[in-house]
Amino acid sequence: EAIGALAGYDEAGGGKGYRPVDHSAAIDKSGTALANALRGHWLPKVTAGWFFRAESFYSVARYLDQAALDSGGAPPDFLSWSHGEGFIRFFEERCRRQGIYILDEPESALSPTRQIELLKLLGRMDQSGTAQVIMATHSPLLMACPGARLFRISRFGLDLVDFRDTDHFRMMRDFCGDPDGFLAEALYEDEA
Repeated sequence: EAIGALAGYDEAGGGKGYRPVDHSAAIDKSGTALANALRGHWLPKVTAGWFFRAESFYSVARYLDQAALDSGGAPPDFLSWSHGEGFIRFFEERCRRQGIYILDEPESALSPTRQIELLKLLGRMDQSGTAQVIMATHSPLLMACPGARLFRISRFGLDLVDFRDTDHFRMMRDFCGDPDGFLAEALYEDEA
């Protein structure tokens, strides 16, 4: 949220000038507060792109539908698809242009197959040379994006890390290597 706010996007997500969510009842506005402590080093100034937040996808999608109808256009209608398909259609439609794209946990509605589709889109964005992507993810598949630099955030700061050295990757590797043994240990470790 802080990087999105620093780039000039609404903390709830969206593009420049979008305000799809009513913040009057918001309890936590820590993203904007943290943004005040950060300094962006991107040039030129961010003028295009998108801040995607999985939590506010439905609000943003409804906002985009209404904005299209208000201007006499056809709504993008991302919500008539399954959750994951709606996400993918959204990414394909919104992430084709030059800009900075901030993706906050895009995997939340994506099956592994759809995560591969997102990786393909990220590859096309990288090849275009006109887009930069900053992504927060817990998905080992997305962490393994070819050419990406992965940073782990801890109480000590940011550390550059290989995806194979993350807890998320190791857990999935251990599960895939021995699902029964992994679950037996994980589910009953507190009972021993």
